[in-house]
Amino acid sequence: MKYLVKIHDVSTTDELEGAWNNEDFKELLARFEYPGAEQLKPTELKEYLFMAISDFEPNEAAAILLDYKLSDVLNEGQIDNLSHEMLREKVSENYTEIDLHQDLFNINQLLYKAYNGKFPLTKVNIVQFEITGENNAPEEIDKEIALKALSQGLSDNNLLNRLLSDQLEGKTSFPEAEGIVWDLQNKGGHLYSMTTSEKWLTKTDFTNLEYECTVQPFEDQDEED
Repeated sequence: MKYLVKIHDVSTTDELEGAWNNEDFKELLARFEYPGAEQLKPTELKEYLFMAISDFEPNEAAAILLDYKLSDVLNEGQIDNLSHEMLREKVSENYTEIDLHQDLFNINQLLYKAYNGKFPLTKVNIVQFEITGENNAPEEIDKEIALKALSQGLSDNNLLNRLLSDQLEGKTSFPEAEGIVWDLQNKGGHLYSMTTSEKWLTKTDFTNLEYECTVQPFEDQDEED
């Protein structure tokens, strides 16, 4: 599948819009033992949550947030370990389960702001790009195709190319794409916006801003006995 790719912009942010809503803030205020959250104005919820969080020890607050967001996939021991690790390292970049990185980022950033920088600062990059398929290439771009196409404009030293070359080249399946790409939006026509951790790519990683590439899909062919 052949594509023409044009990179229009790469921007960086330390907070994802819509990661938390007012219902989240109300529930968390209750978990942080703040009474009367229902009487607060919507514009006050986040500010009061920060104050409630800061009344707890950092690892205790981290455990409460982890339990709220990830108790369905993490057990008590994992939550306890992560609540301490979050103070020392960027778990949203280093945790072994890539599918959890986005939630860990959102938790970390809430703690980072509540404690005025006591937790590590983590960031994400948003890539605005145009991708046009040739011949029989699929019109709709999914996360796997987007990563495979964008990786070909990145330097060889980029982490994606160094760690996931077989997946990017279609030699093996690429389930990691779902966890690496946090959001992929079609902005109309052939324009897309992709959100991913700066762990995987930065603006300086792009060596080409306009190029042609070939995306190789993985074909799972079971060997016959």
